[in-house]
Amino acid sequence: YECDGFGSAVFMDDANIPSLLSLPYLGYTARDDPVYLATRAKVLSPKTNPWYFKGPAGRGVGGPHVGTGHIWPMAIMVQALTSTDDAEIAECLTLLAKTTAGTYFMHESFSRLTADVYTRPWFAWANSLFGELIIQLATERPHLIFKDT
Repeated sequence: YECDGFGSAVFMDDANIPSLLSLPYLGYTARDDPVYLATRAKVLSPKTNPWYFKGPAGRGVGGPHVGTGHIWPMAIMVQALTSTDDAEIAECLTLLAKTTAGTYFMHESFSRLTADVYTRPWFAWANSLFGELIIQLATERPHLIFKDT
């Protein structure tokens, strides 16, 4: 992600779009491309991405914009949008639903410790991306969002 031209490098991924995680979403590669899958595994691991956080409130990619310990719902949405695994997508949906702090809106970020600590009570970009995720799932994987009655 970053190199300084003197041999030093930092691997991380931005929680926004564009990001390494969002490459299939942006049309640069396929969701099942082996290089992308290896990159994705690194992005979604706290062992290899210093801005990947886990805690009682959830887990996901954060970024230096709001400081350590904050997870970005947009990154969780991108994870779902670029996944080929129903269980992973369902887990992302559950995480997004439980981290609105009762506002039912997507925030810029939430604390890994508690979803009640968040930035931007209204973040149109994240809300719009969530709508796009739901539309994509309604088309490609309706069984994940529509329940039989």
